Amino acid sequence: QEADRVPFDLGGTGLSSIHVTAYQNLRDYLGLPARTPRVGQLAEQLALVDEDVAERLATDFRQVLPDAASGFEYVIRDEGAYDAYTDEWGIGWRKPKDGGFYYDMYRHPLAQAASLDEIKAFPFPDPLDAERFVPLRSQAAEAAAAGKAIVLKGPCAGIAEVYSWLRGYEQFSMDLALNQDWVAYMLDRMVEFKSAYWERALGEVGDLIDVVVEADDLGGQNSLLMSPGTYRTLIQPRHKRLFSLIKAQAPVKVFYHTCGAVRRLIPDLVDAGIDILNPVQISAAGMDLCELKQEFGSDLVFWGGGVDTQGVLGTGTPQEIRSHVKANIEALAPGGGFVFAAVHDIQANVPPENIMAMSETV
Repeated sequence: QEADRVPFDLGGTGLSSIHVTAYQNLRDYLGLPARTPRVGQLAEQLALVDEDVAERLATDFRQVLPDAASGFEYVIRDEGAYDAYTDEWGIGWRKPKDGGFYYDMYRHPLAQAASLDEIKAFPFPDPLDAERFVPLRSQAAEAAAAGKAIVLKGPCAGIAEVYSWLRGYEQFSMDLALNQDWVAYMLDRMVEFKSAYWERALGEVGDLIDVVVEADDLGGQNSLLMSPGTYRTLIQPRHKRLFSLIKAQAPVKVFYHTCGAVRRLIPDLVDAGIDILNPVQISAAGMDLCELKQEFGSDLVFWGGGVDTQGVLGTGTPQEIRSHVKANIEALAPGGGFVFAAVHDIQANVPPENIMAMSETV
């Protein structure tokens, strides 16, 4: 249904947020009190949007974040030219000290695995660790009291994405072709891990949650990262199992993030049970907004697609951004099923004038 106005999201998910550098510049530009940005996503260096910024920009969403498991702590190491850390999956991340904006993966714990037995021996974190769930109720209740729509974050990235990070992208791509039994085993295990988390989390706060976030990157700039047949054989059955379990716990909508040129997979994602597609990467091949709206507008909410972060938001003039945003809203808003957000997170180089041109146009 078409709402009274276009819903606006900045910071309502970790996939529609803002880099700490751009966020600090925005706060300064708005004349808000000096405050060290709180980091919500360490690898991407994304800020948690404070209430004064949310009020100024009239955002409509707030995310609820689980805590880290007990006994695990993010420890930043000095590795010469890099700052580095290891996450709870044993994946190594590092950021250049000189001019670095993000932590990139550089250590994949299953990169050298040569047998399914080695894959099976890999230890998973505990999805039911009590510390994960401690802050959920208070965060959700606070967001509800503020009249926000509430988005619950999952315990990790998507089922295929985590496996690709554990193996490394090259080995993951090889496994899709040569070791499909390895992929199937690990994806089944990932579904079990996530199902345990979602069952408990939604059991505790499902009465307050509107949207839950799942994500895998299935597309690149110009094409899919795998064939549709590979997705349908290996990933879609697991997606169906996971998404149906989530919806059985509470009346929530499944927000699904995949970057890139994924138009060919959208019918399969709808069939798998997603309700919301993000980030609607309009700069990727085949992702024309008018065509997407016409073809899938009755099946999906488009959450994103509001402004191109690759080629417009960081480098365009405020007037170019206003025209761009207006055209995208006109393509996606009619009839409802649209949440305005930038295409993925607002990057560090985006000047505050451009962010405000985007916000004011909405």
